[in-house]
Amino acid sequence: GQSYEIRMLDNRKLGELPEINGKLVKSIFRVVFHDRRLQYTEHQQLEGWRWNRPGDRILDIGESHLAGAGGEGPGGPHLFPPADIPMSVGIIDPRANPTQLNTVEFLWDPAKRTSVFIQVHCISTEFTLRKHGGEKGVPFRVQIDTFRQGPAGDYTEHLHSASCQIKVFKPKGADRKQKTDREKMEKRTPHEKEKYQPSYETTILTEVS
Repeated sequence: GQSYEIRMLDNRKLGELPEINGKLVKSIFRVVFHDRRLQYTEHQQLEGWRWNRPGDRILDIGESHLAGAGGEGPGGPHLFPPADIPMSVGIIDPRANPTQLNTVEFLWDPAKRTSVFIQVHCISTEFTLRKHGGEKGVPFRVQIDTFRQGPAGDYTEHLHSASCQIKVFKPKGADRKQKTDREKMEKRTPHEKEKYQPSYETTILTEVS
């Protein structure tokens, strides 16, 4: 899959949450369904994907795969070998649980530059009824939940959540969709175009409660 960079930024206001100064926080990345209809059957959808793609993961950091990775046994978290995350910067102790194919997590220092490259290994059309949908694949959501360390030493105190919508296609499908979208937009009136967001090189994730 294509790697996408996500930059982790400390967006605290001056004097806000001083208790995390000099401390690490944990961020958990998940790829989930954006459509509510699929959210209700997410577990069954992911189990079906696991059955059809044995040994594969939906979400990884960089070029990482769990095959051959060290860890705490079949059901416990696995560490990503350092060689598998060459592009990411500032992430500490990246882990993935083999039973959660759509989730990865790591620690990071809000005071330092942190940038993580993620790979989504499933395409949007794998969850359409006929397993192909041309340009009408289902949208996913990348959600990032960040926690600070609690009194017991575990990272359970919620700090922040943010997400953005994505669609993932094979290269030819992505090119075709972009071309179709451009052609559709060119045919719209200036008033209709105002209803759509312009394209940007980067996306700022939306804070969620």
